[in-house]
Amino acid sequence: MNGMSIIFAPLLPWPVIAGAGVVAVVLLALALWRGLKGWALRALAALVLLAAIAQPSLQREQTAPLSNIVLLIDDRSSSQKLSDRVAQTDTALTRLQAQLDAMPNVETRRITVPDGADNAGTELGSTLAEALAAEPRARVAGALMVTDGQAHDAQLAPDLPAPLQVLLTGKRSDWDRRILIETAPSFGIIGEETDIRLKVEDMGNVPASAGGTADLTISIDGKDPKSYTVRTDRDLELPLTLTHGGQNVVQFTLSPTDGELTDRNNVATVQINGVRDRLRVLLVSGQPHAGERTWRNLLKSDAGVDLVHFTILRPPEKQDGVPVTELSLIAFPTQELFVDKIDEFDLIIFDRYGARGILPSAYFDNIKDYVERGGAILVAAGPEFATVESLYQTSLGDIMPARPTGRVMSESFLPRPTDLGLRHPVTAGLEGAPAPEGEQDTTAEKDGPHWGHWLRQIELTNPTGEVVMSGAEGKPLLVLSREGEGRVALLASDQAWLWDRGYDGGGPQLELLRRIAHWEMKEPELEEEALYAEIDPGALSMRIIRRTMEDTAPPVTVTLPDGSTQEVPLTETAPGRFTARWTAPEAGLYRLKDGDLERVVAMGPASPREFEQTIASGDPLSAVVEASNGGVTRLEDGVPTIREVRAGRPTSGRGWIGITPRGATATTDIRVQPLLPAWAWLILAALLTVGAWLIEGRNRRGSGGDKGGPTAA
Repeated sequence: MNGMSIIFAPLLPWPVIAGAGVVAVVLLALALWRGLKGWALRALAALVLLAAIAQPSLQREQTAPLSNIVLLIDDRSSSQKLSDRVAQTDTALTRLQAQLDAMPNVETRRITVPDGADNAGTELGSTLAEALAAEPRARVAGALMVTDGQAHDAQLAPDLPAPLQVLLTGKRSDWDRRILIETAPSFGIIGEETDIRLKVEDMGNVPASAGGTADLTISIDGKDPKSYTVRTDRDLELPLTLTHGGQNVVQFTLSPTDGELTDRNNVATVQINGVRDRLRVLLVSGQPHAGERTWRNLLKSDAGVDLVHFTILRPPEKQDGVPVTELSLIAFPTQELFVDKIDEFDLIIFDRYGARGILPSAYFDNIKDYVERGGAILVAAGPEFATVESLYQTSLGDIMPARPTGRVMSESFLPRPTDLGLRHPVTAGLEGAPAPEGEQDTTAEKDGPHWGHWLRQIELTNPTGEVVMSGAEGKPLLVLSREGEGRVALLASDQAWLWDRGYDGGGPQLELLRRIAHWEMKEPELEEEALYAEIDPGALSMRIIRRTMEDTAPPVTVTLPDGSTQEVPLTETAPGRFTARWTAPEAGLYRLKDGDLERVVAMGPASPREFEQTIASGDPLSAVVEASNGGVTRLEDGVPTIREVRAGRPTSGRGWIGITPRGATATTDIRVQPLLPAWAWLILAALLTVGAWLIEGRNRRGSGGDKGGPTAA
């Protein structure tokens, strides 16, 4: 195709040329006023000079037509695999491609859309934007999208220069049922009901046989499932009771119903952290001493602890003659504390307490029963523990993890974790810990934190529990044991307060005592034998952690959502701590098992975003379809034929869809040729000027002869 046009390359700016034109017009007006006969030639001469300055050229363009581009988008996300949508998609793409190939001057760009990364869903909008950006807009004649219409980023779709035709897979009779968690708490109080609001939602053309009810099963950590029959399409509030601290994985499962598209959205999981309402601690101090405030400060600093503290200031044997009515003391409520309300306490601490007749022997029997039923006691022993007033001489001696010899070692010593203590969560990893007795101490006392010395210890023998710290002469310093359902801790010194005061450099007094108390209250993170996982945010990978008191740990068995299992070997990364990094093949609920230890872990959403909305619909893309003058067609009615339509005309109808040819062209050759050479413009201007002068000169001579010539006789 050829095209021709005139272009200008002026020697002077256009305003100067325009000014010269104005001057020429004024001169021509003067010539007309004076009646000069050559004014027309003078005007032509001026015009030629102005044209010469503008330098007009003739431009010839050689153009070639460009083909129209059609974007053919193939949705291959997970929701497109439901029912017979894969067959529908394959058939439609084959026929559409054949029609486009048969159309003259049409090129096809085929784009496949998989599942979005990190459970982003179907990214049709961003895919369309990227495809359009890669092509010249002037050549795009349309976009054909074979999809179920469930675009999760429709707001990112661009403004199209041509119609978008959405070809919907699926059937009008499709229906599905899903479970939707509306509200769920992040934390729940152990032993109290926690409400979760959810809805069982029916979508699509629901048959009457579905009945409007569904069978729902609820389980915590995969144990003790409970079944309910619930109404669909209604907000439901279901009560749950958490039985243990730490992470609780609550799973909701709908029984599959005949005819629904998929059961992948019939499962939902919620992770709730179980916490105690308030930990109630009873602290009984036998007599005031320097370390008494250490325990009080420790327990009062924890907002989750309710502390009841009694100090025995006036034992029965004290007789000083002061009337009781004049004392500002209260009687020790032994009956209320150790009989009536003992089960309300999570921990009882005896700090340098001696059995001096304040508590009858029956009360100690009651405390022993309290421990065996699941309670906990902590004994911080002072010199009285080595005497006949020792708690070991009461019925509590039956559950004490070690026996006092009666010797009080009043000498400086360095507390040390034992080999067992390096693995036990109560003492493992404490900052600045020295090496166990008899091993080379690598602690750099001058360069970093280190433990200071204590000055007194009660000698213990015959330990029946776990000795996690040793003291003077390598004797047991901290012994932990389980008794029945409860726990007992025995600290054979009342000198922990020296660390708090910074004596000899101090030590991790607050962290040690906090760990002892929380271990006794059965906090999950301080269990000796534990199996748990740390999930990497935004990824289907986790770090499996096995804590054990043994020297080795067997592989962990991982049960996948489909029921298959894998063995994951562990590597020791710290004493008593074995870990492994493992990547899950898909989102879902995974069960970790090692012997009697089990842990349920939710990797990603139990129901991926692809299955939140499974009914084929053009609604998510309706805005961009309408803006582009496109249409939505169901493939259930057959694959439509493709027509070429002019811009602005309807682009879809019964059994057909349209694309709009753009008529784009490409320039293959450009030639520029001056209308006249410069010398020709000058000659032409000169001839016109001379012609005007000659005409005007002849006219003047003719006029002069008539007026001054001879007269006949």
